[in-house]
Amino acid sequence: MKDKIHPKYYDNAKVICLCGNTFTTGSTKPEIRVEMCGKCHPFYTGTQRIVDTMGKVERFKKRYKIKD
Repeated sequence: MKDKIHPKYYDNAKVICLCGNTFTTGSTKPEIRVEMCGKCHPFYTGTQRIVDTMGKVERFKKRYKIKD
């Protein structure tokens, strides 16, 4: 294995989710920010989460007259 070509490895890299959950893992970056984790992901929580991009969901609901 060649010397000085591999990035520094952090054993205790901190992962921060938008929901506020934090945990540690191994990574080549000391801190990682993510949008979803196991605590807030719809597959694991059983809840539905719609991410509205530029009002597309509202336009769809208005077009097909869908109420919440």
